[in-house]
Amino acid sequence: MISQQSIIEALNLQPHPEGGFFKETYRSQGEIPKEDLPQMFNGKRNYATGIYFLISSDAFSAFHKVNQDEMWHFYLGSPITLHQINPKGDYQKIIIGSDIFSNQQLQYTVPGNCWFAAEVEAKNGFALVGCTVSPGFDFADFNLASRGELISTFPQHQTLIERLTRQ
Repeated sequence: MISQQSIIEALNLQPHPEGGFFKETYRSQGEIPKEDLPQMFNGKRNYATGIYFLISSDAFSAFHKVNQDEMWHFYLGSPITLHQINPKGDYQKIIIGSDIFSNQQLQYTVPGNCWFAAEVEAKNGFALVGCTVSPGFDFADFNLASRGELISTFPQHQTLIERLTRQ
């Protein structure tokens, strides 16, 4: 049986600020100049980036957002529930997993500037996914949610926000 720790060690994953573990696996050589990007970007960006990302039932991925679209790819483990709140405050729940006959998604793309969090529903479970970001990810584009600010912006989602933020 594959364990969470064996995957972390085999893939040399490191702790991620939003929760879970990750390792960058791809960063394109090509770059988009700042002047060809929308104003929300403060510099050039690679065309695309990719990571492995592992979360477990005891380490959710806290609400955060990035400027870019982020595509999630399911690899193995328990299904993930991804919670998404768009800028208008509309909530969407997506199940990312391998059971396509039960409406689970093998891939799902979170639109840029949407707040999202993820959790593994299975007790004592974990999931390994990949995330592809285009234009490429830069921590300058990463915004980890402040619980108070997110609740004040989306009070209708207070219970969910309290559960899936750390601050």
